[in-house]
Amino acid sequence: MSNTQRENRVRSVRQGGFTFVELLATVVLIGIIMPVAMRTISLCTRLAGQSRREIEAVSLASTKLAELVASKDWETGGRGGDFGTDWPGYQWNAEVSNWTESTVRQLDVEVLWTSQGRQRQVTLSTLVYPEEE
Repeated sequence: MSNTQRENRVRSVRQGGFTFVELLATVVLIGIIMPVAMRTISLCTRLAGQSRREIEAVSLASTKLAELVASKDWETGGRGGDFGTDWPGYQWNAEVSNWTESTVRQLDVEVLWTSQGRQRQVTLSTLVYPEEE
């Protein structure tokens, strides 16, 4: 067998697979990267859940604010409660305060919920005119 044939044969054998050191380096690299990647995925999932709950709370506050203004319950009705079985875990409070002008009131609707052991809230406000008596 000539030197050229031997070199070609050695090259073809080496090109066919990975060495043990290469495989070991790959396993170590995966062992380092996987925990970081899993932590990142977990964080993204948690943040997506928090964002979803906050969007729901804003939607509920907007709906409750429109309902209180349309029915004029902000003047006489209840100023707090929950959203029933459709939205468990969310509560609302309404507060009316004086605005800079005496003929206008500010109506704040606050929606509260608990997420990861912490009380969270969103507040929406609008201006309303009390009925003249």
